[in-house]
Amino acid sequence: MKDNAITLSAIGLITLIGNWIGFGIKPLEALPGMAILVAIAILGWWISKVIPVKIESPTVVWISLLALLLTSPIFPGHEILTKVTNKVNFMALTTPVLSYAGLSLGKDINTFKKLGFRIVVISLLVYTGTFLFATGFAQIVLKLNGTI
Repeated sequence: MKDNAITLSAIGLITLIGNWIGFGIKPLEALPGMAILVAIAILGWWISKVIPVKIESPTVVWISLLALLLTSPIFPGHEILTKVTNKVNFMALTTPVLSYAGLSLGKDINTFKKLGFRIVVISLLVYTGTFLFATGFAQIVLKLNGTI
């Protein structure tokens, strides 16, 4: 648990710097929102270890569910949480997370080499299909809502 908290805190610090350099939001202004995001991630990780549910990526599921619950209208204070966490730009948050994921891929580079070019083709097909489905779904929902 301690190692994960340190890693998440380091990612939070890098995000604050990226948020400042890339989007002009001062680190002290975004610090409360980043602290909330790190706390949600740590709590979600802890829940995934405590509740024995057999799913593929339980940590991601629990963190997502916890974040959805805390920002949904049924949670008192969701407006405050949303306002504070909006100070952290999503792209600033994505950069260190993707870097960390890329570094963790390095330990599996031999397996990746064995897969060869096939994995690139399959990945591109999956990403393209996911993007097209998501945009089509969004288009339908926005049309039904009368937004567009």
